[in-house]
Amino acid sequence: MNTVTYGRGDEADPWILKTPSLSSEYQAWQDKTLNPPALVVQVGTTRLSYQLRCIEDLRSMLKARGDWVELGNADEGKPVKDGTVEAWARDPSNPVGGYYGLRKGYRGRFANYVTPVLELLGYVELEHGPRNNRMRANSKA
Repeated sequence: MNTVTYGRGDEADPWILKTPSLSSEYQAWQDKTLNPPALVVQVGTTRLSYQLRCIEDLRSMLKARGDWVELGNADEGKPVKDGTVEAWARDPSNPVGGYYGLRKGYRGRFANYVTPVLELLGYVELEHGPRNNRMRANSKA
């Protein structure tokens, strides 16, 4: 599981997380004042945001699949492998009808930045290899 050095998960005290490969650190927090409410991710000087409902929606999808799902991380505009978390996060048949990302040009990399949040919350098991990681719903959560 990721080690969080501190953080309540709000902008004043964000979660400090690492990507699934454990190669990069970033900050994340929930901002319920935005419309729509967002999960905000700060990576260096780059800020990405995803609809906050992605946490529960992804959790539900993983429970329904009942098995390991590849992450398939990719930037917006890059092809994604079918059946991966990244493909689901931009698929027109998902609960929001497409991208969960809110900022055009920065809507990808969902699998890289959202999945550690679910792990932190205890909702999933997440692999931490150098590449080709997978996740599944935590049977205890």
